[in-house]
Amino acid sequence: MAIELWLAFVAASAVMLVIPGPTILTVISYSIAHGRRAQLPLVAAVALGDSTALVLSLLGLGALLATSAFWFTVIKWLGGLYLLYLGVKLLRAGASGAELERPAAPGSRGRLFLNTWLVTALNPKGIVFFVAFLPQFIDPAADVSRQLWILAITFVALATLNATLYAAFASSAAKLLSSGRAQRRFKLAGGSLLSVAGVWALLARRAA
Repeated sequence: MAIELWLAFVAASAVMLVIPGPTILTVISYSIAHGRRAQLPLVAAVALGDSTALVLSLLGLGALLATSAFWFTVIKWLGGLYLLYLGVKLLRAGASGAELERPAAPGSRGRLFLNTWLVTALNPKGIVFFVAFLPQFIDPAADVSRQLWILAITFVALATLNATLYAAFASSAAKLLSSGRAQRRFKLAGGSLLSVAGVWALLARRAA
């Protein structure tokens, strides 16, 4: 795939990962409750969870996108509409000032790992998001399956790094996320990015 397309995916993924969601809130809460010893199982759980969600998303998706230009266009349109919907929803949440809630931490690190993996891997919204997000950075003229796996591996690497940084600076991150102003800025930034990605996907020229 073209390096420009890959770099665009890296930039978009990095911005989306920084915005706190269920996984990041779980990582922060568990890191504070269990200290540095929890960082390794937390990061491993995030990496495994994102890998699981991506594999579930990619099963059948690569074959479908490679089938014809028609199905590629259908997926791109549906994905664009879904990203636009998520963007508007996040913008409305940011405007309303609704606050994020951090989950309570379990007693054992084994449960900590399992809970983090479940939050990351089996969130249906996350799986649907991957199905909508990844095809926006695919060149239909090239090997679709290979591009999907490159993007998937890239995303897992970025997600692992992001979780590591959040876990390392959990106390500071928790203080930041306790601020209503900071939460609104996160949501407005994420909503803007998703909305732009959705519009871009809907207006982008498709292959015939």
